[in-house]
Amino acid sequence: MRLTAVSKVYGSGERGVAALREVSAQIPQGTFTAVMGPSGSGKSTLLHCAAGLDRPTSGSVLMGGTELTSLSETRLTLLRRQRIGFVFQSFNLVPSLTVAENVTLPLKYAGVRVDQGWLEHVLHRVGLSERAGHRPGELSGGQQQRAAIARALVARPELVFGDEPTGALDTVSAREVLRLLRESVDQMGRTVVMITHDPVAAAHADAVLFLADGRIVDLDHSPTADGVARRMAHLGAWA
Repeated sequence: MRLTAVSKVYGSGERGVAALREVSAQIPQGTFTAVMGPSGSGKSTLLHCAAGLDRPTSGSVLMGGTELTSLSETRLTLLRRQRIGFVFQSFNLVPSLTVAENVTLPLKYAGVRVDQGWLEHVLHRVGLSERAGHRPGELSGGQQQRAAIARALVARPELVFGDEPTGALDTVSAREVLRLLRESVDQMGRTVVMITHDPVAAAHADAVLFLADGRIVDLDHSPTADGVARRMAHLGAWA
């Protein structure tokens, strides 16, 4: 994925607010990238523009040869269903459905036949084979987020976007979720982009993009929890 001079302005004229300012970044296929920055730095806007959930005011978003900014809303919706997976801080599981039904729900919306063998494989990878028939209310928070990751992976997406996927979890559950995201890159060849406020979570990534005031101000290709925390302190997050 490549973003070139992506800007996003909400509103117009003197009241316009620039959330992104000519952001350019290349995210290689099969890598894990974390995005960090103080509140209001543009992290969520960057994710939304990169994932085709929002249109940039200007600039280019290229995903595997497809220019997202030129697609119609219908084609963007189709692209997101077929090529992108999402994992959010809130699990967004349907309470009345089982784990297996929740995981396969996007496939049914897209009119795609469920590959039972692949479903079983994905559930096994996230450690929920024995919980496939349970409903979300019968699962722990960590198990619910693992179900959300399975839902993101079951359509074999090229890209998985995570928006604070460990934000609502305890330390042990967060570690499990990060391990699964890391494995989806290393063993399944997916590309993961994750927004996080947690330096420990960011240290699981191959690279960390630091945002401030809508711009990329630094890039760390060898992230450690301590190094990320120090860099964030200079951006004001822990000042």
